[in-house]
Amino acid sequence: MKHEGDILQDVYQVILDRQANPTDSSYTASLLRGGIDKILKKIGEEATEVVIAAKGGVPQEIVCETADLVFHLLVLLGHQNIPPAAIYAELSRRFGTSGLAEKASRPSNLAP
Repeated sequence: MKHEGDILQDVYQVILDRQANPTDSSYTASLLRGGIDKILKKIGEEATEVVIAAKGGVPQEIVCETADLVFHLLVLLGHQNIPPAAIYAELSRRFGTSGLAEKASRPSNLAP
């Protein structure tokens, strides 16, 4: 069985391909063509749909909406030329550290 993390890289590679070889029939290419504002708007919409699905408590709806959100986050990463490996590395760096301690250790310009 393929490691679950590989699908994120596979999707990211397709996003990069759509960026390099856009077609009018590609939803991903249209997002990338729309630029950062279009991508961020979709991320906001998808995040809201995850919240609504979670509030509804139907597991399959939560899964579907979360997949939509993750996809749009991958489009953002592709647009910004940030590979998923950078996110994996950051999560690995944080693993085993208290969330409160990790936030406190960030430079003040990175903390929310």
